[in-house]
Amino acid sequence: MDKALFERLTQSMSEMNEIAKGERKPSRVFEIDAMKIKEIRQSSGLSQTRFADLISVSVDTLRNWEQGRRSPTGPAKALLRAIANDPLNVISALAQ
Repeated sequence: MDKALFERLTQSMSEMNEIAKGERKPSRVFEIDAMKIKEIRQSSGLSQTRFADLISVSVDTLRNWEQGRRSPTGPAKALLRAIANDPLNVISALAQ
């Protein structure tokens, strides 16, 4: 691995730890609301059933997210963010 890249990654991990400990504020926060989740799914062209299957959640969970009764957390939130940022490649990778 390139030394400069390694140093940037190390710095990024240190900053992440500071954020997790509450010692530093994140430079940006990705909020995902019900409408955003529905937009992400609809832009994929997939039904609720197919999209839920693709991201390994139940259809009921996806519906709860889309209707604002619940919010995704952890890995699900990160996966939705990845799909929102690069839908073609992420959906293609998940479909394999």
